[in-house]
Amino acid sequence: MPQPHNVNSAPKNLDRVLSDIADYVVGTEVTSHEAYRMARWVLFDAMGSGILALNYPECRKLIGPWVPGSSAAGEGCRIPGTFLELDPIQSAFSIGCMNRWLDYNDTWLAQEWGHPSDNIGAILAAAVWKSQQNMRAGYAPYTMHDVFTAIIKAHEIQGVLALGNSLNRVGLDHVLFVKIASTALSAYLLGATHQQILNALSNAWIDNGSLRTYRHFPNTGSRKSWAAADATSRALWLAFMALQDEMGYGTALTAPEWGFNDVVMRGHPVELAQPLGSYVVENVLFKISYPAEFHGQTAVEAAIQLHPDVSKRLGDITQIVIETQESAMRIINKTGPLNNPADRDHCLQYMTAIGLLKGTLNAEDYLDEAARDPEIDRLRDKMVVEENPQFSQDYLDPDKRSIANAIQIYFNDGTRTPKVTVEYPLGHRNRRHEAESPLKNKFRSNLESWYVLDKAERIVTLFDDSGLESMSVVDFMRSWAL
Repeated sequence: MPQPHNVNSAPKNLDRVLSDIADYVVGTEVTSHEAYRMARWVLFDAMGSGILALNYPECRKLIGPWVPGSSAAGEGCRIPGTFLELDPIQSAFSIGCMNRWLDYNDTWLAQEWGHPSDNIGAILAAAVWKSQQNMRAGYAPYTMHDVFTAIIKAHEIQGVLALGNSLNRVGLDHVLFVKIASTALSAYLLGATHQQILNALSNAWIDNGSLRTYRHFPNTGSRKSWAAADATSRALWLAFMALQDEMGYGTALTAPEWGFNDVVMRGHPVELAQPLGSYVVENVLFKISYPAEFHGQTAVEAAIQLHPDVSKRLGDITQIVIETQESAMRIINKTGPLNNPADRDHCLQYMTAIGLLKGTLNAEDYLDEAARDPEIDRLRDKMVVEENPQFSQDYLDPDKRSIANAIQIYFNDGTRTPKVTVEYPLGHRNRRHEAESPLKNKFRSNLESWYVLDKAERIVTLFDDSGLESMSVVDFMRSWAL
């Protein structure tokens, strides 16, 4: 990093979680080659997903300045795929909104779920803004190596918090952990001291988090596509506050009666399940084949395997049995009407029906026009979803971390298909050797959906560019602008 950071001695009354996160951000050197390789995959995959999302007007309408017509030209961050240059707080929102819109960026599954690359908007916005300040003062800008380091650490903070702490069981959305990770890394990139990072982190916890209302029946809606972006923009705001030496609160988590643990977690303390290193980015999940909520990815893969055998016998189906994990039972097991694309892409039965019908699944399959096909609901009505206890156990096993689904179809003549079980999706670390070429193909296809071919190809070449790590983040972001 171009600017030194001071490590202050921690005050006596300081929550361990706050100090451990701040110490990790400021003082831990990342040495894992695999972590940096995966950080590159994560960055390009998330940004490619964001470019694809620009094809959707409902996403585009949210991208831009806080006040229509205002500008940060020459001082802001370039927004990929656009002519926009925005202040860092709104840059974080816009980039994050794009990357998350289609539910196609990376995923982390544990006691809590989430998408660690949601932090990238905050990281890029902070890195670009600080780099521009540095260059005006005669200092070097941040390089992409610095960005990759920040990605690794943001993944680790969000992911390790998710390993042992379930926000969903107390009704909160996982994007609170995005806010925590983005606050820590954006404050650091902006040049905050150790104490200022602690101050910002404590305020992020005191902020609390949004309810999961928008992810569940009967209120599933598009906010789930911009909730993480909102968390990252708030993180930037808190980081800038901390740079002004706004005070922090050392026992934001553990204060009796008024701390986060008592107020929100019902007395269960927030803890870091393991020391912070580079575990999360090395084991993160990629959505390579289908833009589907990750608990259902293997169900879609199983359905597509069954497609050739059932597509001509749809009228003969009497029952479709889906075996899944406990987490999927709670969040994507839906019957009855589905009101919008956000509802459909979080419905295990809907995405399975599309796989059986079409032998594929893409983002357009969630739109209203596609959903009018009456065969989708006819298939959904024949589905029975059951928890497989072994799937639930293996889902939480740190040595497996599977996301298994199984499908078997029964016909009215008494015959049935073999049970097709898929334990690990293509983007899982256990199948990483299969994933690199499809991931790059996904990236190229996403870019070509928006850019002219020459522009798309220039960006694609950056994926494998051996000199990328030494490239300035300012130049990197310029390469994505129209």
